[in-house]
Amino acid sequence: MKGLYLVEPIVAIYSFASFMIYPLVQQYVYRRLWLEITNSSYPVSDNTSRCASTSSNHTSQQDEVQKAASLFSMYSDLCSMIPSLLVTLLLVAYSDQRGRKFTIIMPLIGSLIYTLSLLAVSFFELNLYLLIAASFVSALFGGIGTMLGGCFSYVADLCEDGKQKTLRMAVVDMVIGLLAGVASISTGYFLRASGFNWPFFTSAMFQVVNLLYAIFILEETKVIDRSETVACCRTLQKLLSGIYYLFVGGNRKRSWILVLMIVIFSSISFANTGGLSVMTLYELNEPLCWSEILVGYGSAASLTVFITSFVGVYVFSRCLPDIAIAFIGMLSVFIGMVMVSFAKTTVMMFLVRIPTMFAIMPFPVLRSMMSKVISKSEQGALFACVAFTENLSGYVASAVFSSIYAATVAWCPGFVFLLGAGLCLIPVSLLGILRCFHPVDSNETEALLSDDETENSDDAPVA
Repeated sequence: MKGLYLVEPIVAIYSFASFMIYPLVQQYVYRRLWLEITNSSYPVSDNTSRCASTSSNHTSQQDEVQKAASLFSMYSDLCSMIPSLLVTLLLVAYSDQRGRKFTIIMPLIGSLIYTLSLLAVSFFELNLYLLIAASFVSALFGGIGTMLGGCFSYVADLCEDGKQKTLRMAVVDMVIGLLAGVASISTGYFLRASGFNWPFFTSAMFQVVNLLYAIFILEETKVIDRSETVACCRTLQKLLSGIYYLFVGGNRKRSWILVLMIVIFSSISFANTGGLSVMTLYELNEPLCWSEILVGYGSAASLTVFITSFVGVYVFSRCLPDIAIAFIGMLSVFIGMVMVSFAKTTVMMFLVRIPTMFAIMPFPVLRSMMSKVISKSEQGALFACVAFTENLSGYVASAVFSSIYAATVAWCPGFVFLLGAGLCLIPVSLLGILRCFHPVDSNETEALLSDDETENSDDAPVA
């Protein structure tokens, strides 16, 4: 059977399966810790909010559960951070030599292992901290950054035109938001109707289907010489040299631009991911006290920004330069963070999603900008570095924001969002520097790429 050159189905199924359980993991941990700390069952109400059924003498215990849950999240992130970072860097860079499919398949296996471990812990009521060990094992296969790095490299292989590349990468981000939103809406009802076990089992089944599609149907974009066998040390040397020459092998201007854009990308990712990592805990806490139904709707509303951001990229790319589009997206993140920090009612929490409608725009735009200034043979090395920094900033942001939230939840739960808003000023300032010293347009991009290819042809090292 002839395969397909469509990576979007993998992203869609992965997003649906992951975001079916992502809100549930935090709620499951929260309820288990509630049972252990308070020695009482978790208060479940048919009301939209649990605050009406929560007595005042539970406030201190609720703060204690909030701290324990945020610290658990921090421990889980720290345990999975280092293996995931190393595997992401090596696998995505390795895809330049041995193809993109391997980079996509490995994290799918890791995600399936984690989901099955989650199902086992829930079904047999095993020790909660086994989930941390499962996070570590899953990270040995890479994470979402590894999978997306492989997918974006796959897309870059298929696209010739720069604008087509920007839109195709924005489509991938939109697919994430669309399917993740559908999954988030369904989780609350699924949880109330059948408990935690069935959603975890359903997610595992979707991931099995996704893995089968990636192995047997998805076509490879890179031509692989099966007769070539390279020793392990030689392979590692080629990977590291590919990343090294990405920044050193070209001209200085290109290297400076790449480093600056990666710093901008990772800094906005740090602020955005950090705020999102504690959003569910913030919604479960007073004065909101959201039920599982409202948490699902809130997650879905947050994920609609992927769709509105795609529309924004599609419209703005016709009349604005890439840097202006990225600036609008960063401003959207900043305003949203400030509003969340002062949101005390359910209506206000949903209204917060309006100014954040363009919050995802910086990510596909910056990826496309970086991809345009390098050759096709370096796409894997580039997206390995991007995925590495995105994973690093994401894990560190989750750990830092979780620990800060645990320390400040008693006196100012919204402090972490004000911190995230302040951190947004860093990438905005760096974007201004990039705009002042290098207005990236199509002509300059082509000049950079042609100069770089000339230098590489003259100064390429002999293998």
